[in-house]
Amino acid sequence: MRHVLPLCGIVWILCLAGCRHTAQDGAVTGEAEQLSAPVYVHGIAIDSFDVDTLQVGRGETLGGILTRAGATQQQVHMVSRLDKEHFDVRSIRQGKPYLTFTRLDSTGMERLHYLVYEASLRDTYIFRFSDSVSVMHEQKPMRTETKTAHAVIESSLWNALSSQDLPVELALELSEIYAWTIDFFGLQKGDSIRVYYDEQYVDSTRIGIGRIHAANFYHGRRWQDAYWYEGGVSGYFDYEGKSLRKAFLKAPLNYKRISSHFSYARKHPIHKVVRPHTGVDYAAPTGTPVVSIGDGVVTFKAYKGGGGNTVKIRHNSVYTTAYLHLSGYAKGLAVGQHVRQGQVIGYVGSTGSATGPHLDFRVWKDGTPIDPLKMVSPPVEPVPAGEKEVFDRQVEEMKKHL
Repeated sequence: MRHVLPLCGIVWILCLAGCRHTAQDGAVTGEAEQLSAPVYVHGIAIDSFDVDTLQVGRGETLGGILTRAGATQQQVHMVSRLDKEHFDVRSIRQGKPYLTFTRLDSTGMERLHYLVYEASLRDTYIFRFSDSVSVMHEQKPMRTETKTAHAVIESSLWNALSSQDLPVELALELSEIYAWTIDFFGLQKGDSIRVYYDEQYVDSTRIGIGRIHAANFYHGRRWQDAYWYEGGVSGYFDYEGKSLRKAFLKAPLNYKRISSHFSYARKHPIHKVVRPHTGVDYAAPTGTPVVSIGDGVVTFKAYKGGGGNTVKIRHNSVYTTAYLHLSGYAKGLAVGQHVRQGQVIGYVGSTGSATGPHLDFRVWKDGTPIDPLKMVSPPVEPVPAGEKEVFDRQVEEMKKHL
């Protein structure tokens, strides 16, 4: 039988089994033969098969892998028709390890009996090939460890965390938590972060982070705390129970520069006439995702003259926003649809009257245009008064870890 060394530890036990087959005839004593027991991997006796450990190559498909491994065309067809709830054949990814279990049939042809695909450290899929095809999903248990960390910033939050071998995912989560209160492009040397959070492990390997329970960020010569609370309201709150999240994001996209400001007397770059420009132009590459700055309902989605592809969202009885010159809309977006803050609604483009790709972003308050850059965003609901005592107790407990 053929055995090769496993990749990424997918089935390290193959090494043990391989030792039984690498010796030349007569090199293994009769006593050792009697003591050796069948070796099973994922319930498969590998002694009965030729086993190869491989990796998904660039551009490879599951169908191509199966065909090369010895599956029949009928079996390949049956796999392609598997329900996505069992396995999505399009989820195969380059570089992922897999095992093939093959042996010769009565005609001397190499036939595939099992394929084991390791989608992640936690998730493995076992395909069994016979007259029919079945797939089984094995999932390793995940354990959680609650930890604390402290980092001082020299250049960026990302570098401060990675230099201490802390999960860089913390930087992404913290930037979301403090999106309203800290300008992460304005961090200074000496700023620091304390965080109390969950790390997730499979076996001894860290696979990510879970909940951030509490954090304290020193920036602008003051500490800004954040505590997770889940009750009548859910989210991150400061020590007094005020939400860190505002009703609106400061900008609907990641942009390179502001190419035009709010004005009632701007000379149009194409028509060369002075007219009001009651919005802000954000210069960004074509295709840059555009998100809704707040929860709301889509009231308009269509091509509209010089504004090109446009989306309008009514957030409440006071505020409405519009997003102009889009190259396209988010899949499934429709008038009447409820959207959430941060949800992608379209992509930067240059449709309509535009000299280049940008987003023309507009805001109305009580039906009157206002400068988006001067808009004061109202805060989200704080911890209810009736739950403040419970919140305070939880905060005091979390503070001990910071």
